[in-house]
Amino acid sequence: MATFTVWKFDTPEGADTASGILHDAASQGLVTMIDTAVVSWPEGAKKPTTRHGQQGEWRGAGWGAFWGFLLGMLFFIPLIGAAAGAAIGVAAKAMEAVGINKDQLERIREGVTPGSSALFAVTEGADMDRLGERFHGAVGTLVSTNLTPAEKANLLETFD
Repeated sequence: MATFTVWKFDTPEGADTASGILHDAASQGLVTMIDTAVVSWPEGAKKPTTRHGQQGEWRGAGWGAFWGFLLGMLFFIPLIGAAAGAAIGVAAKAMEAVGINKDQLERIREGVTPGSSALFAVTEGADMDRLGERFHGAVGTLVSTNLTPAEKANLLETFD
C-alpha cells in the first residue's frame, strides 16, 4: 500500500533537508519513493514555493497534476472564510481516493505558514527502523498520513 505523509518543519529549509535524507534512503533500498513535493515558505514571502520531485518520468505528468491540484488548493488560491472551507471540501472529495480527508487537508493548510516548510511524500515498503535512524535529529512534525492508527503510532515512535 502506498503511504501519503506530510511532515512540517519549523524552517524554510527543513523540508529540503528531509527530502535529501529520504532520497538517499531510497537509493539504498530502505524505502520506495513514488513521488515527493516540497513546500517552502520563507518568512516575509506572500506565498510559498513548491517543487515536485518527479520520481519517474512516466509518472511525472500524473503526479504533477496531483501536486498541482493539491498544493494549489491549499496554498495558492486566495480564500477567505466560507470560501476556504468550500475549497477544502472540493479538494477533500477529490483526494478521498488516496486516503486524504478534509481534516487532514485543513491541518496541512493551517500548519504550513511563513517561516516553515513541508515535505509531502508518497512511499511504499519502508524499513521503518533503518529509515528512522536516517532521520534521527531531523526535527519535523507529522501533519498528516493515511496510515492505520497502529502504523502511525509505530511511525511516530520510530521518528520521535
